[in-house]
Amino acid sequence: MSNTSPDPLSSGIRLNKYLASAGVGSRRACDQLVQQGEVTINGQPCLSPAYRVQVGDQIKASGKRIEPLILQSIVMHKPAGLVCTRKDENHRATIYDLLPGRFQHLAHVGRLDKDSEGLLILSNDGELTQALTHPSHSVKKIYHVTTENAFENAILTELEKGVFTEVGKCRAVSVKRISSRRMEMVLNTGLKRQIRYMLQAVGHRVKRLVRVRIGELNLDNLKPGKWRLLEKHEREALLAQSSKSI
Repeated sequence: MSNTSPDPLSSGIRLNKYLASAGVGSRRACDQLVQQGEVTINGQPCLSPAYRVQVGDQIKASGKRIEPLILQSIVMHKPAGLVCTRKDENHRATIYDLLPGRFQHLAHVGRLDKDSEGLLILSNDGELTQALTHPSHSVKKIYHVTTENAFENAILTELEKGVFTEVGKCRAVSVKRISSRRMEMVLNTGLKRQIRYMLQAVGHRVKRLVRVRIGELNLDNLKPGKWRLLEKHEREALLAQSSKSI
């Protein structure tokens, strides 16, 4: 979703959703905050996460005034050669070099290493970030992997069963051959350089790694280095996908 509507409270949204969208925490964490009596509305404690927030309500959480955020999320096709950081100590080019000033405040949701490319989400949406990154949600991500040399079908089974790597035992949800040197790998975890370590464990090196899908969101025809706004229906689909995987 790109922005909220000019008047996000015109129809009255639930208190837990209001708090989550303002970056207080996940919706579940906001439920707990409300139930613990940490949230006040117009100076009075509110213990119901289902309370419908109205225009003019003054809301505080743990004594801090909470203002609604204008939610912004973008979808980027990260090209190889850029790092996922705002400022790099080695002065390497970053993904933020691709963005105009109005999006410099957005945080990357997960990351891709310097040599990897493909689908990347940047957002200030706390609820969406929590849904996509918390281990309990296990949102599936699909990668197209090209190896330096041709591989045997036997390694696909090994990758699905699990291999021991520098970051521990890792397994793919599924792996299928695309060609003699290309495979499609589905993961529901996101350890640092996981796919590279997994391929190394079965005797191969990655030549190219592209993330093509996160949950129900596809890279489609977005060109390397380009970005677009995340649509409202896409955000809702990602949130729905994460809730199903709990």
